[in-house]
Amino acid sequence: MLNNPTIDKLIDLKLVGMLNAFKQQQEMPELTKLSFDERFGLLVDAEHSDRESAKLVQRLKVAKLRHSASLEDIDFQHARGLDRKMVGQLATCEWIRKGLNVLITGPTGVGKTYLACAFAQKSCRLGFTTAYLRAPRFFQELTVARLNGSYTRLLSKLAKFDLLVLDDFALVPVSEEQCRDLLEVTDDRCGKSSLVIASQLPVENWYQTFENATLADAILDRVVHESYRLVLQGESLRKKKKKEEQDAKA
Repeated sequence: MLNNPTIDKLIDLKLVGMLNAFKQQQEMPELTKLSFDERFGLLVDAEHSDRESAKLVQRLKVAKLRHSASLEDIDFQHARGLDRKMVGQLATCEWIRKGLNVLITGPTGVGKTYLACAFAQKSCRLGFTTAYLRAPRFFQELTVARLNGSYTRLLSKLAKFDLLVLDDFALVPVSEEQCRDLLEVTDDRCGKSSLVIASQLPVENWYQTFENATLADAILDRVVHESYRLVLQGESLRKKKKKEEQDAKA
């Protein structure tokens, strides 16, 4: 007789996980052998798990990752210089807790974006707030924000993310205004939160893409010296996959 009022109250309190677990317990007579504390513990565990899952979904929604990537699905068989041991070390996300950065470089098609998104997805799973942006869109949003008066607010928003992923970095020269924007962002994050930067250019060549040498020194000092580097090599995986598909049809 108490079940319906209890269910109504769980619905009213928005305890969805506990509600579903409670209904399951009603359908499993063998659980009556458990003590009250054990059954209540199962209900609490279900509610906690449900809420954590909802938080993860929200973090991934906010992150807007380009790929639904996972570190567990990374292919280490292709010869592209990917260090399995380092990836395993970075998978703990301890570098995010320490405010360090990860720089991923290599030619087009070797999996830089996928790897960056895989690190971002793992960070979301571990409870870190994350955002993914291609560098052109990143600079565009900052330019628009400066024009419409929301620049400070956008900088504050970006600074709050535990991890910020910048993809396709330095594909084109970085203007002086963009240098100033990037300095603001990197200064806000230095030693406090992390960056993943993916670029076709080797890190050693980044300096040459900045139009302002003084700002370049300041930016790279904040980004490069406190970072892990993953240098990918080899043939484009997209090209290789397409060739394999064509060979399979032949």
